[in-house]
Amino acid sequence: MPCMNGPPPIVLLSSRIDTIALDRLVQDGFRDMVKFVADIGRGRIAVGGELHADAEQLLLEDGSQPEDLWGANYYPGRGREGCIEFTSLINVRPARDNPGMEIADPVIQERVRALTFELVGNGEPL
Repeated sequence: MPCMNGPPPIVLLSSRIDTIALDRLVQDGFRDMVKFVADIGRGRIAVGGELHADAEQLLLEDGSQPEDLWGANYYPGRGREGCIEFTSLINVRPARDNPGMEIADPVIQERVRALTFELVGNGEPL
């Protein structure tokens, strides 16, 4: 359950977030995970917030292209294989052959995964 003292913050990443900052985003938000949107074109991530759409908007305002933005959830402590859930309402794009909330294209999933490991983490405990 998100914190009731206002919406959790969103941080725009172009380099690796430190563990303390990531832990704060997790604790200020959903306590076991953090939402994020990856810009697979520019190699950036917006992490935090209550809705993927808010992180998406931050990236759009920063110059990202809508077709490059994909939403997911990061779960620290679940290891490399279990730390990313490729699910978000912003991923529903029938015109791009992605009819559901989960990223269907394995190439896009791999790009999101690689960017997540680079900028957010590898699923290690906080």
